[in-house]
Amino acid sequence: MTIRLYQKEDREKWNRYVQKSENSTCYHLIEWKDVIEKAFGHKSFYLIAEDHNKNITGILPLVQQKSTLFGNFMVSLPFFNYGGVCADSNDVCKNLIDYAIDVASDNDAEHIELRHTNHEDYGLLVKTAKVSMRMELPQSEEILWNTLTSKLRSQIRRPSKEKMYARIDGINELESFYKVFSINMRDLGTPVYSKKFFKTILELFPKHSNICTVYTKEGDPVASGFLLRFKEQLEIPWASSIRRYNKYSPNMLLYWEVLKYACMHGCRIFDFGRSTPGEGTYKFKKQWGAKPLQLYWYYWMRNNGDMPELNPKNIKYQMAIRIWKKMPLGLSKIIGPTIIKNLP
Repeated sequence: MTIRLYQKEDREKWNRYVQKSENSTCYHLIEWKDVIEKAFGHKSFYLIAEDHNKNITGILPLVQQKSTLFGNFMVSLPFFNYGGVCADSNDVCKNLIDYAIDVASDNDAEHIELRHTNHEDYGLLVKTAKVSMRMELPQSEEILWNTLTSKLRSQIRRPSKEKMYARIDGINELESFYKVFSINMRDLGTPVYSKKFFKTILELFPKHSNICTVYTKEGDPVASGFLLRFKEQLEIPWASSIRRYNKYSPNMLLYWEVLKYACMHGCRIFDFGRSTPGEGTYKFKKQWGAKPLQLYWYYWMRNNGDMPELNPKNIKYQMAIRIWKKMPLGLSKIIGPTIIKNLP
């Protein structure tokens, strides 16, 4: 077995491996390397394991995030729910992790975070605070509609009574999505990603990325979600709605239209994204019929310290969150991207 760094000439070979592997996710595709480098400027280390015939037997995408405020660390992959090692065997997996530790050590990284859905003994620390909420889809929207409760169907119909409507498209929906997303992130006290980030995804994945937006009868966007399709799965990694319209339930119409879209395109699984069990988003997704898939985030720590807590629940960020909620929207869109780019 040979472990080495990715080279440009490996591009097609890498993606062929991702497409055929049963363990791969959308985020193992090499285009995400381009997205992260173009949108954020981060340095990446993509690792390849090969057998004696030069056939790929495993891969590990790593992104380095380095800043004065949050430190120097590596993640596979930041900004998304999945990543980590994709390999043919545990031996290959462990060799890739060992190589990654050497890379992290050489680059003075304080820790490595690997985002997995499988539970294995890698000799690493592990967090299990989050789950991915996934729903098996029937072959048609008619069957899906009949599986929903009467309460849920009533909530889906509610925005239509206000003449709200939904539209699904690609880059033409970016402005609407970003308007809703940036307002929602500010209201949550969370720095917002740059519009360039989402534009780059839409440009590099034109056949597999879309946006669904719900509009008022006047044409104002009030709820929107970003969609990614890979193999037979559709994921909505980012979804937002404007709070003052919540009484009309535009988010219910949003998710129904997205689920219809998934069925129409032959998807067998709909991924609602990650949640913390018992919290509001978890309950919202569960009512649709989604079931939790445990997420395992593994950590290598340089000095055997405690696992990092770079998240909104960390008490030391609470004051910053309260201040951010009061920030003018325009200012939050200027400052936010410079902060969030360094958070995993």
